[in-house]
Amino acid sequence: MRKNPFAIPAFLFFLLAGASCNTVYQSQSLQYQSYRISDIHQKDSAVLTLLRPYSTEVNKTMNDVVGIADISLDKKQPECTLGNFMADAFLVMAEEKYNTKVDAAFLNFGGIRLTQLAAGNVTNGKVFELMPFDNLLILQKLKGDVLQQFLDLTAARGGWPAAGISMQIKDKKAVNVMVGGKPLDPNAVYTTVNSDFIANGGENADMLRAVPQITNGYLMRDAIIDYIKKLKSGGKNISAKLENRVTHAQ
Repeated sequence: MRKNPFAIPAFLFFLLAGASCNTVYQSQSLQYQSYRISDIHQKDSAVLTLLRPYSTEVNKTMNDVVGIADISLDKKQPECTLGNFMADAFLVMAEEKYNTKVDAAFLNFGGIRLTQLAAGNVTNGKVFELMPFDNLLILQKLKGDVLQQFLDLTAARGGWPAAGISMQIKDKKAVNVMVGGKPLDPNAVYTTVNSDFIANGGENADMLRAVPQITNGYLMRDAIIDYIKKLKSGGKNISAKLENRVTHAQ
């Protein structure tokens, strides 16, 4: 039998496997590059032929209706109906999928990729347009003073969608913050929901990077779809209203 020059000794394999299972990694930086593909680019006929059976099935799935929107939901700052709907979805589904009480859920404003979710049928494809990235729903336990720092960041950026809290923006700071109807306690610990992008320090949320993350691999996009199905099973359609969750101080 010919010996494989690249074979790994058994003891070394188990040593490496054991190390990989117990190694914890913490991201140090995040970089993203966007590429836009349009009809002006030349298409490869061979690739199109190869992908056609798959694209047909994907298109069918994307056209499946998951729910109905009673009204058009819009994207605006400091508060918007579309943001409230999405933040509610993350809070409700995080509590269900992680089997724990969640105090507050957030979504960075730039993470909403549609300016409007039109009234009427909402398909899988429309949800993918709304949330095209495979961002994970992350739980973090934040001390009140750290949560205040994060809210100050959202205030400086014009206000981000939130559920479970209310706040006002004054001089680009978060003031009159209420969590679950009670004033924010800088010494209390709050269970929060965010995207892995923000939890890892995206959008300059550096105060969150060192905070341990709880994740089971649940996608934010799946949370939206599951929330819509949950509403439907309860006889409800997609809807949201402005509730003064994030406002400008007078």
